[in-house]
Amino acid sequence: MIAKDTIALVRDRTDIVAVVSESVPSLKKQGRRFVGLCPFHKEKTPSFHVNPDSGLYHCFGCKESGDVFTFLERIEGYTFAEAVRFLGERANVPVHVEHTAASSDADRQRREREALYGAMQVAAAFYEAQLRDHPSRGSALDELARRKLDPASETAAAFRVGYAPPGWDGLATYLRRQGVSPAVAESVGLLVPRANATGYYDRFRHRLMFAVCDAQGRVVAFSGRALGPIPGDDARDGGREPPKYINSPESPIYTKGATLFGLWQGRHDIRHEAHAILVEGNFDVVSLHARGLRHVVGSLGTAFTADQARLLRRFAADVTLLFDGDAAGRKAARAAEASCDAAGLDAKVALLPDGTDPDAFVREKGRDALDHVVRQARGLLEYLIDVELDESFSAADLRERAARIERVAAMLAKQTDPVVRGMLKAYADYAASRLDLVRSAPNAFGALERKVLSTARARVELGPRPSEARVRPRRPGQEERKAIVGALLDFPALLNDSEIKGILDLLEGESARIVAAIRQCTRAGARGEMTFDSAEFLAQMAPPIQAFASARLAAPAHETIDEARSTVMANARKLRETNVALEAREAAMDQRRHAGDWDAEVERAKHIATLVRERNGLGGR
Repeated sequence: MIAKDTIALVRDRTDIVAVVSESVPSLKKQGRRFVGLCPFHKEKTPSFHVNPDSGLYHCFGCKESGDVFTFLERIEGYTFAEAVRFLGERANVPVHVEHTAASSDADRQRREREALYGAMQVAAAFYEAQLRDHPSRGSALDELARRKLDPASETAAAFRVGYAPPGWDGLATYLRRQGVSPAVAESVGLLVPRANATGYYDRFRHRLMFAVCDAQGRVVAFSGRALGPIPGDDARDGGREPPKYINSPESPIYTKGATLFGLWQGRHDIRHEAHAILVEGNFDVVSLHARGLRHVVGSLGTAFTADQARLLRRFAADVTLLFDGDAAGRKAARAAEASCDAAGLDAKVALLPDGTDPDAFVREKGRDALDHVVRQARGLLEYLIDVELDESFSAADLRERAARIERVAAMLAKQTDPVVRGMLKAYADYAASRLDLVRSAPNAFGALERKVLSTARARVELGPRPSEARVRPRRPGQEERKAIVGALLDFPALLNDSEIKGILDLLEGESARIVAAIRQCTRAGARGEMTFDSAEFLAQMAPPIQAFASARLAAPAHETIDEARSTVMANARKLRETNVALEAREAAMDQRRHAGDWDAEVERAKHIATLVRERNGLGGR
């Protein structure tokens, strides 16, 4: 557990503008704040604001907001503690963990995990060196040349491309010399214990190696592709044909179904494009990156899982599935539908010719041809409807037809938006009409009609009654109070202004609580200057208020404290007038209720006259 004082010190000594500028090169100063293109969604007009005074950022387009720690969590995938440590090192602030029974255990686990990451880092460096220097590396270089990939390129370096030598203990010997425990290397799948003897042997031998990185750029696994036999070596692995790929087993730092190959290398491009392309093979990812398509990730040879979809959703909301057009590609697209739906990804499908993978296609046809294929992508659900109602439908037996109808109906039933469901139903009608199912398979088509109609009826929800749906009128003075609170957020030092202090009594309810929190989080610094702890303040606010406050703190409306003071004074005058008018109205209503009581009417008339004089600025004259 990191001490609050340490977190505050790291935050105070970190220039949020400098940190954000590394990911947002378009950031430019505008008055008190900096404005640039948002790194979290694609936009042409800058709506991303950073305020160095409050240490906060806010995007008025996608509503992303937070402090410098939040920014690193979103951009780099750090945990909060990792972001604090990273910025602490950058600001030369020692970050110590407070030791409790629980934190000591957590610290031990962290050290164990760091040992695992360290072993993977050492192995990656070893494989890279072998690709440069090992005498048997020729097969690996030939394979890269066949794929038109330069081993000295930025792409090869980004993906830590290397070579696992053919010996049984090349890596094991190197790890021992580097002080890496064999048990640690075994736990991450680098070494395998010998079955009939003591010691370990290398899991990867004579293979072209790709490092698999997590969202923070740490090597967590490897994927090794088989290579052609070494000349004169007929005894490799007992003469058996090796599997095409060998991958690291799952470990404490690697879960295959929760990792995406190439996400670390392509994260900035994915955010910039607000779109990702999903492929199946590692070589597909590397090959497309080498040709400028860097917003590409791979599913590591597994079906696209819900965890992978949620991970990708942190970087973009749209994904195009770029698969083969064969049965395997259709199966992969169908399997991805549930994962995309669970993560809220808007998915499309782009199909390549049968038997062609993205790597081969881009090598043979070029980048422009692949761009064209991606632009022609269809919505995932439309594609799946086409798959179910294709030309093979008429030739299928009754059981298969029923299963297909059920799958189409299930896809429609999951759509909660009636407009989307109606559009998909119309597309299903179109697909069915192409096959003339209305005439050739009336029973099947009728079943689809009934299924969709029953689903639509089940999803009809009555809205509120007209009396319940009326918009509630704003409370008098609400806008004035909001303007006063906003000005105080722009310049919390106004709370020490003697004239402003007298105005604060006009605030009530939520606005009064916000001002009380501003005062509580404003303190005198070491040199007597007033400092406002924006993070502590926002932590006290309810979500609706937090959204308003974070946006205002990141993008203040006033450039100077005098401007903010004028806003407070002007809205205070309006608020007084509003309050006087309300009291006068209530007094008049009260007078009507008590008509006939002469003394009471005289007193109320005097009270109303006083209120009117106050409203007109005549005071007690």
